[in-house]
Amino acid sequence: MTRSTKTFQDWSYEETIEKIEATVTRLEQGDLPLSAVLNEFENAVQQIRQCEDFLQTCQKQADLLIETLEDC
Repeated sequence: MTRSTKTFQDWSYEETIEKIEATVTRLEQGDLPLSAVLNEFENAVQQIRQCEDFLQTCQKQADLLIETLEDC
């Protein structure tokens, strides 16, 4: 089940972005062993997908609201 089919009430876009930024910083430092780099990268990709799903859900909600307003 993707994040887009779930509710987002226990998830924070802002906190996830902060985690991604922290991961990028760790990766840029170049101090991690390769296995850790791959792990960190995989986690960041999953977090980015969550953010994309969240933004798509928000866009759909906004489009629906706009459509509702236009029908008035």
